[in-house]
Amino acid sequence: MKRSFRKWSLKPAIFLAVLALGFTSCSDDDTDDAITEENARVTVRMTDAPGDYDAVLVDVLDVMVQVEAEQGVTDEEGWLSLDDVEAGQYDLLQLTGGMTQLLADSEIPAGFVSQMRLVLGPDNFVEIDGDLIPLATPSAEQSGLKLNLNQELEAGEHYEFLLDFDVEESVVNTGNGGYILKPVIRLSAYANTGEIVGDVHPTEFSTLVKATNGSHTISAYTSDSGEFVLHALPAGIYKVTITPEEASGYPMITINDVVVEANGTTDLETVFLDGTE
Repeated sequence: MKRSFRKWSLKPAIFLAVLALGFTSCSDDDTDDAITEENARVTVRMTDAPGDYDAVLVDVLDVMVQVEAEQGVTDEEGWLSLDDVEAGQYDLLQLTGGMTQLLADSEIPAGFVSQMRLVLGPDNFVEIDGDLIPLATPSAEQSGLKLNLNQELEAGEHYEFLLDFDVEESVVNTGNGGYILKPVIRLSAYANTGEIVGDVHPTEFSTLVKATNGSHTISAYTSDSGEFVLHALPAGIYKVTITPEEASGYPMITINDVVVEANGTTDLETVFLDGTE
């Protein structure tokens, strides 16, 4: 059983410039492992939208949720670390073309969830022209990046979250040779959303693929083999632009009226930048 929830857009004063939120649940019939009767299962994955850097390394220490039986708890009450968090340093730019990194897959007591926290360590860097430059993230290391949820998690249900970093917007040049990580994250789900997939050829260089309509913009770079996946697109009609890197000499291609259906996959198949079929 799949169940859809509302989507929100909000702008926290600290860290998050943009956050679009949704999530999905499915019963234990849809999973291999039965969920304990009084718990809900939470899966958190991370992926990346484009960024023009050699690498962007983030040091993930913990993923936490604020779970309480009732609304109205204070900001510091009810926090739980998810079990078996895949802590480590991850290059966000390796998570493109539809690749994701599992951060946590665990059970928590069912109840009202107000927030999620992504806690980062001190070893965050941006690589530019072969040089590793520290990314300042002081508050993220102390209290974590807070994402508002405000939703009831029901016992026996499975909730899947995708944290989609927008690296281009998240890495801020301070102007004096330093850089700050101010994460722009799209936290989304697969319920009642679809995806756009395809291939871009030639594959000798990276290509930016972006889907837009009046309300949403989702983008990804192609993988080394030219493949791309645009995840968690609300149903609708999109304009897809395919922009090769400038050095390739190929022009941008625009595909209009691309239809995305809820729980469906729209396959653009192979797009040839040189106009061949």
